[in-house]
Amino acid sequence: MASHRKSRPTGTRVAGIRTPALATAALTSVALLSQSANAAPAADDKPSLEEVEKKVDDLYRQAESATDKYNAAKEKTAKQRKRVDTLLDDVAQRTQKLNEAREELGSFASAQYRTGAAAPDTATFLLADTPQDYFDQTQLMDRMTGRQKVAVDDYVTQQSETMKKRQEATESLETLTESQGDLKTAKATVQRKLADARELMSKLTAEEKARLAAIEKEKREEAARKADELARQQAARQQAQEEAARQQDSGTASSGSTGSTGSGSSSSTAPADSSYATKADKALAFARAQIGKPYVWGAVGPGSYDCSGLTQAAWKAAGVTLPRTTYDQVNAGTTVPLSQAQPGDLVFFYDDVTHVGIYIGNGMMIHAPKPGTYVREESIYYDGESAIHSVVRPA
Repeated sequence: MASHRKSRPTGTRVAGIRTPALATAALTSVALLSQSANAAPAADDKPSLEEVEKKVDDLYRQAESATDKYNAAKEKTAKQRKRVDTLLDDVAQRTQKLNEAREELGSFASAQYRTGAAAPDTATFLLADTPQDYFDQTQLMDRMTGRQKVAVDDYVTQQSETMKKRQEATESLETLTESQGDLKTAKATVQRKLADARELMSKLTAEEKARLAAIEKEKREEAARKADELARQQAARQQAQEEAARQQDSGTASSGSTGSTGSGSSSSTAPADSSYATKADKALAFARAQIGKPYVWGAVGPGSYDCSGLTQAAWKAAGVTLPRTTYDQVNAGTTVPLSQAQPGDLVFFYDDVTHVGIYIGNGMMIHAPKPGTYVREESIYYDGESAIHSVVRPA
């Protein structure tokens, strides 16, 4: 009984006390109500379809960022391995020369011993850890012939250079081990992000997947509308430039020598544009030939690509070498406004520059989108206008 209630006379039935059966029923009701109350928030905690879509997109972006780190680590590992192999070959060659120099010094010592001209200093020199200490002693140098001095100098040089190269090789091996660790970490990160994305998608019902497909369709339609708008703006700008050029040509044709100067200036810019267009055509032809091939993270062709692997291979076909990763490719050319984008330009996405496509004109691009998709043509607004980071002209 609660302490604030007044006591009742003995023998009177207290209304607040129930029989055991009634008490059990009451407790059961409370438990059921409690379960119902707890179940409701669980249903509310289930993410909406839009939240699932955003989470999956974020995971794919994170995987793409990790892929760039993987690509960079892989490239660094390959370079470091090549350097280590070169250094080890160099060390082997220098060790051979060192042994030859040591043998020549040994022959001098043997000859001195047989003729009885050997000096204790010579034997000590050959056994010393730091022979240079003995070279500075005038009495030893005086007893050496010119040929012997050359042999000693050669031995010291070979010993010093060999020790230096061995140290470089050791440091390069340590760097290689570190690069291999980075490569392993980046690979594990990519795999984890992709697995998380697949798990989220696998939990969707058929109805939810259908709704998600409808949302994606709406996004594609909006992206296509934005691409058409950009195409009209670029066409209007091109028309205005051509009209201005015609007016300039008309004005300079009747201005005598002044017109010749203007004509020369105009022709000097044409070859550069023509040269870029020629290279861009080759890059685009290559990119179009890859349409339908699967996206595979870390791939550079010929059977599959990731985003930067595709753009690198496309421009390589045009004779232009691009770096491997998106965050290096973004610095491998001249940044231009989106309104002035030309076919062949690289379009980069997101603040962390984790995606890239090659512009084909009219607001469209060819790119390798993400795991589970194929190389395709798509609007540069496929993920909204705010996703576009910059446009770079690589050649």
